Amino acid sequence: MAKNFAVPKYLTTMTFFIGFVMLSTTCTSLVLFPPKDIAGMLRNDTESINSTSTDYGHIVQEFPAAVFNPTSPNDIASLILFSNNNSYAPFGVAARGQGHSVRGQDLAPDGVVINMTALSNGSRIVVSESPSLGSYADVGGEQLWIDVLHATLDHGLTPVSWTDYLYLSVGGTLSNAGISGQTFRFGPQISNVYELDVVTGKGDFITCSSTKKPKLFYAVLGGLGQFGIITRARIALQPAPNRAKWVRLLYSNFSAFSSDQELLISTSGKMERDGFDYVEGLLLMQQGPLDLSFYPVADQPRIASLVNQYGIVYTIEVIKYYDDSTRDTVDKVVEKLTKRLSFVPGFMFEQDVSYEEFLDRVRIEEKILQSLGLWDIAHPWMNLFVPKSRISDFDSGVFKDILLKQKVPAALILIYPMNRNKWDGRMSAVIPDEDVFYVVGLLHSSGFNEWPAFDEVNTQLLQFCHDAGIMVKQYLPHYQTQEDWKNHFGSNWQSFQEMKTKSDPNKILAPGQRIFNSLL
Repeated sequence: MAKNFAVPKYLTTMTFFIGFVMLSTTCTSLVLFPPKDIAGMLRNDTESINSTSTDYGHIVQEFPAAVFNPTSPNDIASLILFSNNNSYAPFGVAARGQGHSVRGQDLAPDGVVINMTALSNGSRIVVSESPSLGSYADVGGEQLWIDVLHATLDHGLTPVSWTDYLYLSVGGTLSNAGISGQTFRFGPQISNVYELDVVTGKGDFITCSSTKKPKLFYAVLGGLGQFGIITRARIALQPAPNRAKWVRLLYSNFSAFSSDQELLISTSGKMERDGFDYVEGLLLMQQGPLDLSFYPVADQPRIASLVNQYGIVYTIEVIKYYDDSTRDTVDKVVEKLTKRLSFVPGFMFEQDVSYEEFLDRVRIEEKILQSLGLWDIAHPWMNLFVPKSRISDFDSGVFKDILLKQKVPAALILIYPMNRNKWDGRMSAVIPDEDVFYVVGLLHSSGFNEWPAFDEVNTQLLQFCHDAGIMVKQYLPHYQTQEDWKNHFGSNWQSFQEMKTKSDPNKILAPGQRIFNSLL
């Protein structure tokens, strides 16, 4: 992949967007001209084109013909109407928030990328309350979750479900699912939305909810941007805690690790009412690199020794929130909850941090990586949902037989369970058909020329799952053929396809997903 993102000479098909006045004497069809109210919002300068030709993954590079900087959702509707009414040919339109996809999902080859951040000139986060909904926030689709956090904390409130990284757009995560350690209890972010404003692929501006245009509402949530662009979301809020007890527990045995994780996400009895507020897990692997920054410096040598002894150390990460009213009892609660667990004796570690500090924890790591030049590099990530019934086989076949034996640099590997009953089956997001399933995230990082080696590992693990009959589902999916997409959606494919035809008949939205314009 080239590091110098120069604009290729062949990108001339839509230069009329920007230079329509200058080109008006040579254009053969007036239909090629954008409406005057949006013409000035289209850019095709080198910086605009290059900055939207790749994403956080730095693996796929596709040049758009133009970048659109809207000032309102109505501008987005005008652009989509213009594409649909273009007699030459409708062009692809991709909404781009922070560009945090990793396989080109938010790109628009030879089309138009909508710079959603251009909408955030004014305040588009409004906190309100109603008798029927309680507290909620109306949030622009372009807004960052970190800004939603700050705005709601000003009112002593907070969303209930998060992603691990908060510098993502609201519309972006809601178009996928939005998952983290709170998902086992509150469901993904898409399960905590009351209402949406959406611009469909036909250019219609529609407000939808579970009672108003419900089919569109459920389709858009987790719909990979295929049915409409989210310009506003009404998000559930609850009272915010002040602080967090942040605990990590180390395991040398996978069976004990997974059994304890499943106990911690139990939805019955006191564990549901009084349990931890967040449950995740991660791997420490012998081949490294080992990130031990969470742990006291004095304990890091014995943790490294444990990793060297067993090859893989499994880590449960849990959080118990508290405020002034529970400050005096939180330590006893944590002690009681961890007393039942089977971690390696003496390998429990704890920090006490503010609520915001915990939620924004990845930002600190981001700044460190940026200072080292290791943030804007290739990210050949693979995220999977694995059925609980096969997670032990996945551990043996992938973690031990592939990653450990082949000494694949581990980077960050996440693994934690979720409850199916916290997801809404009417939404477009695809999950395994078991009551409990695990998310496994292999968050590889590499140099621009080394990522194909990690992709070979990803292919190998998918082949292992196929051969072993482990029915995994990709999260943040990417496929090369429509047949693969059909297999991904399974029995939901027909309804997904029908909704696409209804809401985006010319198939212009989110072309980078390659669902309806696959390569093969």
